[in-house]
Amino acid sequence: MQEKNIYEYAIIRLVPKVEREEFFNVGLVLFCKHQKFIRMQYHLCQDKFALIAPDLEYETVLENLEAFQKIADGTSLSSPIAQLDIAERFRWLTALRSSVIQTSRPHSGKTHDLEKTFQRLFEEMVE
Repeated sequence: MQEKNIYEYAIIRLVPKVEREEFFNVGLVLFCKHQKFIRMQYHLCQDKFALIAPDLEYETVLENLEAFQKIADGTSLSSPIAQLDIAERFRWLTALRSSVIQTSRPHSGKTHDLEKTFQRLFEEMVE
């Protein structure tokens, strides 16, 4: 029987007005040190965005989420953070920040299937 992997995940949130601390979930990042696994995905519903964050520019928020994606994937050649190892990238992405895009505190769990767990969490927390 395959051993369960310990993983950590955080919800990526859009906080239109940081001072009000209101947010809605727009993504998920999941990390497993043992499997050297990190995955980030986002979904920014344009209709929901227009209702909740009318003062923000949709394209700018998408660009910032894409930057998060590139850091998680390690594909941004211009970002020194994207060149860090997987654990350091996860820690940077989930660091406490006071900005429009924030993450929840990391949560942990165990699973046999990281991809299936990622999909379940994404569906439950984001979609």
